[in-house]
Amino acid sequence: MAAADEKRTGLLFGFGAYGLWGLLPLYWHFLDATGPGELLAQRMVWALPTAAVILAVLGKWTWVRPLLRQPRRLALVAAAAAVISVNWFLYIYAVTHGMVIEGSLGYFVNPLVSIAFGVLLLNERLRALQWTAVGVGALAVVVMTVAYGKLPWLSLALALSFATYGLLKKRVGLGGVEGFSAESAMQFLPAAGFLVWLSARGESTFATEGAGHMVLLAFSGLATALPLIFFGGAAVRLPLSTLGLLQYLAPVFMFALGLFAFHEEMPPERLAGFALVWLALALLTWDALRTAGRGRRELRRAAERARAKGAVAASADRHEHAGSSETEPTAG
Repeated sequence: MAAADEKRTGLLFGFGAYGLWGLLPLYWHFLDATGPGELLAQRMVWALPTAAVILAVLGKWTWVRPLLRQPRRLALVAAAAAVISVNWFLYIYAVTHGMVIEGSLGYFVNPLVSIAFGVLLLNERLRALQWTAVGVGALAVVVMTVAYGKLPWLSLALALSFATYGLLKKRVGLGGVEGFSAESAMQFLPAAGFLVWLSARGESTFATEGAGHMVLLAFSGLATALPLIFFGGAAVRLPLSTLGLLQYLAPVFMFALGLFAFHEEMPPERLAGFALVWLALALLTWDALRTAGRGRRELRRAAERARAKGAVAASADRHEHAGSSETEPTAG
């Protein structure tokens, strides 16, 4: 019962995390009076006090000092902060320039790019169905290039930056809240400097677009942190296969927003490219579920063999003790 409750809680956290990530375009859309550069800087500046409050509430400070004594790990954190900054900027750029659907394509393609990274950088071996999915994904990029009349650079840049961020996060090895806090600390000074420079030029929108706009900018740090916290809650309660399926929620929501809320164009040739990407993801999902099922069956069979061996050994031990007791002399 407790395991079922944990899984249910994990699913709620997972839906919360990926749902919020998928709906964030609405948040940035309400802030369209602010340019992508300033919006990114505001998001970074407000992320640090948000992280500090979360750490204070959770009492999670013990990781800070050991991290400061590890220059190589700090360099990886700095690299991760730089890469996710690029990803955030592109995400905001997609919303403010009417390219939400193209942005969603980047997150649909991201699992394929992560697989390619695994092959090229980590020497991982792919199964036949995974190779097929990668091939279909590559064909989708060709179709999209024809559909858009140019390489879908925004989608590819979003996918590459997020896959790179995932690779760096894997090597840093910090938890969700800790990683977010460390990266926010790295981003704070450059972002604050940029905002000071904008204010000096009279180009900052923080105090010029009304109180509601100011509040939304101030809460951009929480909008960044909340899905990350939910993701952390899901990650410790759900198997990776379930998380892998949930990750498609974010680009699905983005795609729906771009199509129905922002009324972006979706000509047939562009839809054909998306259909190929969805086919590639369906192949990946089927392969992952089949492999996970096979692994569970093998574990079950191994456990049954171990139990059978244990039962045979116990039975033999009982017979041996019975035989020895029969031959022992009785006290006269």
